[in-house]
Parts: sequence; C-alpha cells; structure tokens
Amino acid sequence: MQVVEFPALKRSPEVKSGGKTANADDFSRAVATLRCLNEKDLELVSEEILNQLASPVAMIPELARHLLEAGGKRLRPILTLSSARMLGYEGDHHLKLAAAVELIHGATLLHDDVVDASNLRRGTKTANIIWGNKESVLVGDFVFSRAFELMVAAENFRVLQILSHASGVIAEGEVLQLSTQKNLDATFEMYLAVVEAKTAALFAAASEAGAVIAGADDKTSAALHGYGRNLGVAFQLVDDALDYIGAQDALGKSVGDDFREGKMTLPVVYSISRANDEEKKFWKRVISDSTQNPEDFAQACDLMQANGAVEETFACAKHYAARALEDLSAVPQNEHTLALAALAAQSVERAY
Repeated sequence: MQVVEFPALKRSPEVKSGGKTANADDFSRAVATLRCLNEKDLELVSEEILNQLASPVAMIPELARHLLEAGGKRLRPILTLSSARMLGYEGDHHLKLAAAVELIHGATLLHDDVVDASNLRRGTKTANIIWGNKESVLVGDFVFSRAFELMVAAENFRVLQILSHASGVIAEGEVLQLSTQKNLDATFEMYLAVVEAKTAALFAAASEAGAVIAGADDKTSAALHGYGRNLGVAFQLVDDALDYIGAQDALGKSVGDDFREGKMTLPVVYSISRANDEEKKFWKRVISDSTQNPEDFAQACDLMQANGAVEETFACAKHYAARALEDLSAVPQNEHTLALAALAAQSVERAY
C-alpha cells in the first residue's frame, strides 16, 4: 500500500476585499487534478447525462441542458468516480451512479432557484428567469426521475438505498431552511442541521456510493461517507461566507442573495450573537422584518468584518476540512486519495 502524506491545512484565509485570498488558485488546481485523474470517466458521465435528458418534449432537454451544461465544478460525481477508482473498481456502474448524483444535484438547483427567486447561476440567467417557475419545477421533477432510473440500472440495492435516502434528506433540508429563515434566534446547531441535510448529505452519499459499488467493507464505506459529509459542510460554510465577501464575477451568482432572502447562515448567526443593542435592531429590521435599504448589505458586511463573523466562519470550515482529512486516513492510500485530500485542504482557500 502506497503511503501518502496529506497536504496540511493552511491558516484560515485572510478575508480581503472581493473575497480574494492568496491561495485561491490552489483550489482550482486541486479540482483540475481530480478532473484529470477521472477525465475519461467524466466524459462518459457527461454522455450518460445527455442521454438521460433526451425527451420528445423539446423544452425538457433544452431547459435541463441550460443548467447542466453551464459549467460547474462537477465535484459530486467526481467524488463517486474517485471513491470507486481509489478502491480498484474496474466496472462501469460507477458511471451511472456519478451521472445520477449530478442529475440529483441539477434537479435540486432547478427547484432551489425557484424557491429562492434567484436570477443568476454560474454566471448565466437561471432557468426560472428564462422559462418560468412552473417549467423549472416540472423539468426538475423529470431530472429527478432520470436519476432514479440510473440508480436502479446500477443493480446494487445498497447504493439505491444510499442515494434515494440522500434525496429525501435534501428535501428535508430545504424545508428546514425555510423554517429557520428570518429567525433571529437560530443557533449554530440549527444552521448545521440545514447544511448537513441540504448540502453535506449528497456529498456524503456520492462518496459512499462509489465505495459501495467497488465492494468496499463497512469501515471504508463509512470513512468515505464521513469524508463527503465533512467536505460538504466545509464547502457550504465557505459558500455562505463568500455570499458576504465574495466577488460576483468569480462566484458566478449574485452576491448578497442570502442577505436579501433573510437566510440565517453562519455569518449572520455569529454576527447577531455578538451584536450590541443597536446592531440587534439593525439585524431585526433587515432579517426578521425584511425592511432593507440599498446600503444595508454593505453595512451588514462591515459589521461581520468588525465582529469577526466571516473569519470565524472560515475557521469553522477549516475544522470540518480537517475532519475530512482524518476520514481519508482510513482508506487505501493512492493518487485518488491524495487528490481528494488536496480538495478538502484547499476547499477553505477558494474564492468561488
């Protein structure tokens, strides 16, 4: 067994104007390395996805492809592919599972953009803006159905259980987020429950599915599940921080959407917990009462910088990234393991 030294986690990135950090390019290189390792598999996964989007109803493939071909990091299917290849899998069912994972993710994005009334996704107009809310929801349902067909085609009942359960948990997370929205009493624990369901569940299922289809034992499957979960939490924490300090052109979506929607993300939770009486009045007005002025987002960002809320959010992300690295110590050590470790380490250094 090859011994691999995992890349050390660097300091939490210094928050700078526009969300830029000195090590932002390292994340791009980590993603590029994983894509290179799985290049042939990713091409086949893309073909499978396009095949699954075929329909005699012209709007369905047109709308779905608008989202799925708009770019994106493809991290979730890569987790499935690398987990399987790490364990020496030589079949092709991991391709179906990776495609299913990306279709699940795509369906949730179509639904999310309707719920959040988003107008930008990966730098382009969202499907709900172009075609409408009803169309986006219904095509999202179609994409979900195709994902489940691929799960069945993989001919592994345990994998079907893992991914179908994750799909239900994601929906629960969306509802839970709605229940915590505009709630100034939301705690870290309440926030974490949303993140674990809405984001981390699919990261975890994607990683575990690759292990299971490769015939991994329970210990290895659990380790990769843990890796995906912790990576997913770290990833969402950084996303939530970047919504306040990121650059819109780098993120490919509107900055400040979470603020305008009254979402109780961790930077807001931390800021409110550290606010004085005057600042609490501000947060009540802009979040709970939904009375916002054009200059309020800038003021919210200033408050977060002053009380360390964004910096603490990055520090929390670093904690979960470190836990993801610990999970990888229990799996076979090879080039896929090293690349996944680099992804976890650099996920807290990104600017997009």
